[in-house]
Amino acid sequence: MLYWIIGYDITDSRRLQRVYRAMLRHAIPLEFSVFLLTGHEADKRRCLEEICPLIDPDKDDLRCYPLPARGLQERIGKATLPAGIHWSGLPVEQNSA
Repeated sequence: MLYWIIGYDITDSRRLQRVYRAMLRHAIPLEFSVFLLTGHEADKRRCLEEICPLIDPDKDDLRCYPLPARGLQERIGKATLPAGIHWSGLPVEQNSA
């Protein structure tokens, strides 16, 4: 299994909503415009093939970053869930952060 962080900055609210809804079909939202995609290279390719036609490449920004399999994963700041509660939608390695 591979992991990617996909983030975007969409300048038009209509395109923004379309991209957000499309991303929900492929990945887990971490923030409004930042998603965690878990899968294989083909899953990432399908996601980007669906998203790219929805953006304006002259005005919008879409980025996809692979996460290293054994990279450092930490969270800084306020926890989004109460202590002792772990969101099982994330890979085990990221739940411990």
